[in-house]
Amino acid sequence: MKIDFKHSPAAHCESGVTSNMLRFYGINISEPMVLGIGAGLFFSYMPFIRLHGMPVISFRPLPGHIFSRVTKRLNVKMKGRRFLNRDKSMRALDKLLEQGIPVGNLVGVFYLPYFPKEYRFHFNAHNICITGKENNVYVVSDPVSPTTNKLTYDELKRVRFAKGTYPPFGKMYWVKKIRTTTPDLKSGIISGIRLNCKRMLDIPLPYFGVKGIFLLASKMRDWEKKLGTKKAALQLAQLIRMLEEIGTGGAGFRFMYAAFLQEAATVLAWPELRDYSMQMTKIGDLWRNFSYEAAHKFKSRGENICSYDQLADKLVHIADEEKRFFTQLRDLVKRNERN
Repeated sequence: MKIDFKHSPAAHCESGVTSNMLRFYGINISEPMVLGIGAGLFFSYMPFIRLHGMPVISFRPLPGHIFSRVTKRLNVKMKGRRFLNRDKSMRALDKLLEQGIPVGNLVGVFYLPYFPKEYRFHFNAHNICITGKENNVYVVSDPVSPTTNKLTYDELKRVRFAKGTYPPFGKMYWVKKIRTTTPDLKSGIISGIRLNCKRMLDIPLPYFGVKGIFLLASKMRDWEKKLGTKKAALQLAQLIRMLEEIGTGGAGFRFMYAAFLQEAATVLAWPELRDYSMQMTKIGDLWRNFSYEAAHKFKSRGENICSYDQLADKLVHIADEEKRFFTQLRDLVKRNERN
């Protein structure tokens, strides 16, 4: 059984899977639009949760939130399940495939055989879409790959039940009902922007949104003193990896959000959003520059290597810019809604 599913590469796994799945059902929506409507721009610094013994740093919401927000705002009914029994989870997946339904899966990347070895580590928040099965081999649409891939029954079962931080427990999700192929993008865009501003500015805990960036900067200044040179470097490497390699939405998500604002300017007929798009692109450049300087620090190469204090100063500047950006973007939405 093979579903006539068009595979399109994407910048990020969950937004890519969501965009591809919705297009399968006749809703032509770009990946940046998925990110924006799904309020997918975020930041969190969580020292109380450990990944490889180090605090979790993330640039995206929890896995599944983008998909669920987008489908809800576009009036699409979706369904999701987790499992304790591995064989039962595979039977449930096969049953959906037999009905011609593409199925999103949350998996760990460490044992994905088509992933380059240098990208394999214990990260359990990767999204793929299963689009067929032949002779116990599954067809995989993974947005980070240029073409489809294949996984055997045992390989897929293994990555669906990867162990470690945030184990996926065989989580799968799919579209249950499409109420219209021409959903109201305008209300979805406005709701997505409003929620993104709220999550970046208003969460009272210091670990999330703009506050989380300020907190990370303050902690970074003491890394070398409290942790020693080696452990401080590992913390920095973890941050670089989450920014640039894992697809969790560092500079890349900022650039994609800028593309979303460009599209939104046309859909809403709000030309001011084009200026905000350029501002977000500049913020993405700041994150990319930070990654570049942090990588030089980690590798101790070249002249004029930044100190941890200087890197922290860059983070403070980014936090200031993002605070200003989201405050003004929220004000823009309020002004346009009043008119």
